[in-house]
Amino acid sequence: MNLNSSSIVITGAGRGLGKAMAHDLAGQGARVGLIDLDQDALEKTLAGLPGTGHHAVVADVTSESRVAEAFAELDSNLDGIDGLVNNAGITRDGLLVKARNGEIESRMSLEQWQQVLDVNLTGVFLCGREAATCMIRAGRKGVIINICSISSAGNFGQTNYSAAKAGVAAMAVTWSRELARHGIRAASVSPGFARTELVASMPEKAIDRITGQIPAGRLAEPGEIASAIRFVIENDYVNGRDIAVDGALRL
Repeated sequence: MNLNSSSIVITGAGRGLGKAMAHDLAGQGARVGLIDLDQDALEKTLAGLPGTGHHAVVADVTSESRVAEAFAELDSNLDGIDGLVNNAGITRDGLLVKARNGEIESRMSLEQWQQVLDVNLTGVFLCGREAATCMIRAGRKGVIINICSISSAGNFGQTNYSAAKAGVAAMAVTWSRELARHGIRAASVSPGFARTELVASMPEKAIDRITGQIPAGRLAEPGEIASAIRFVIENDYVNGRDIAVDGALRL
């Protein structure tokens, strides 16, 4: 796909990796549609984008009706949709069961489980379905990229997040097979630890501990994750696969 004059929607675009992706794609001439719950962050991202024709919508990706409304608005304002990056996600980490000397101290709550599944899995399903619907109705070829994670292999303290991200990767494979007849590709990208605002807010000792586990010896820059997204969009033969951008870290 030629990014120049294409229309790409990014969820979770108000900050972090989503913001970096928006800047990268807009810099290549794409019209970018931004979705996020945080209106202030969304407006700041939109105001800073190079180029013209971009559009932002405040929406909760867990709401079926709101997602449908958001994509209808973006489809109209962007003159169609050629791609989607399913980036919105949250964490609610905790041990499945925390115990000491046979005494249960805490357990992962159903709320912790459900919140992560709602945003990270159901949100991806709803946005992916809506983007595919817009493309098929317009007869446009396109691509859907799900942001997965190296945690999809299973990570300590992340029962909910790991399960959701494994599902996200599986959905990309499924969609690559189902949507190929319509000229729509699907893939996933699995970042490792990147230098985002969230990571930067962590204690320095924690960052050093994480960095020490990465064979590359450093955190990823957000732009390096964004360039992987651009690669998938531009290469029309990338389909049904997950691309890990993790500095060789394995959890």
